[in-house]
Amino acid sequence: MSAYERALRELYALSARGIEPGLERVHAALARLELPDERLRVVHVAGTNGKGSVTAMVAAGLGAHRTGRFTSPHLHRLTERVTIEGAPVTDAELVEAWDWVKARLAGGPRLTFFETMTAIAFELFRRREVDVAVLETGLGGRLDATNVIEAPVGCAITRVGLDHVSWLGDDLASIAREKAGILKPGRWAVIGEMPEEAAAVIAARASEIGAPLERALAEPGEAPAHVRENRAIASAVLRRLRAEGFVVDEARALATRWPGRLEEIDDVLLDAAHNEDGCRALARVLEAEGEARTLIFGAMKDKAWPAMLDALTPFVSDIVYAQAGLSRAEEPARFAEHRPGLIAASPVDALELARAEGRPIVVAGSIFLMAELRAALLGLEVDPPIAL
Repeated sequence: MSAYERALRELYALSARGIEPGLERVHAALARLELPDERLRVVHVAGTNGKGSVTAMVAAGLGAHRTGRFTSPHLHRLTERVTIEGAPVTDAELVEAWDWVKARLAGGPRLTFFETMTAIAFELFRRREVDVAVLETGLGGRLDATNVIEAPVGCAITRVGLDHVSWLGDDLASIAREKAGILKPGRWAVIGEMPEEAAAVIAARASEIGAPLERALAEPGEAPAHVRENRAIASAVLRRLRAEGFVVDEARALATRWPGRLEEIDDVLLDAAHNEDGCRALARVLEAEGEARTLIFGAMKDKAWPAMLDALTPFVSDIVYAQAGLSRAEEPARFAEHRPGLIAASPVDALELARAEGRPIVVAGSIFLMAELRAALLGLEVDPPIAL
């Protein structure tokens, strides 16, 4: 077993601790680790959909600086979660940072997997002397491990929709309230287009704590609406950063593509749409295309997958169901009870069945299903998936 395989096994074992919202453990652990580096400047990004794309664009636009990025989940390898100067950290760097964190937290706070990865990211940023880091929240915002940053340069909140309702609340106002928890007194924030019910909650919180708020609106264009919305947020954030003295490259930022988001590989359109709002955005793209594709679909058990399927099926010709390699993944037979379709033995088998239909293909419903098929299409090395 390599050092990386050993570290992966130890880190994945922390998933047994599940999700434990709250910042006390993280604050205590980071105080023990003396992290993050006090010189680190941070841009914090939350949202239901689009936050990964905005995080990637903002980090790319700050390429003149030594820039770090922390995102989740990973598509193929754990090292993807922490990038520095546009590249994932190496296996060796991840192992060394984990061993360092593990040794110093022995007998201390018992962190979850995601909390541990947050600490590892801060340690890697310290080791590589990162100037500015763009952090994506993992779940919500208010109680997310990344929200230990007390004075970010600024924040962004992308589109808010219904997702993770058992943790964040079952209405838009409740979810928006959790996202708005990343706002900090006196620190600017940018929000994108979203339902007024959500925007009003965020605006009220910004006013309450004195956080200057800008609403970025998408300009007309040929790109899909949600893509233009994400670009508008990234542009507004970069303009704010430029005003604070950062060197920014907006053109480079807007040219950045986030893997697995409307990504075409051969005859397959891969999209990470994994909730109802995301599937409705993808449905608008499929409708505009005008050519019905074969849908490969899978979803996690805790998702509103009937509504997700209902959003997509009017714009596809037929469906193949598959299950990603996670215990949280729903059984394909359940999908077929709701909407008839073929059931594949595996994601790769689903690709073969879909290609037999002779039409272009779209993959959606699960980040993990999409990632498994993307790796198969590109012949990529992969680590096991983890839904945290």
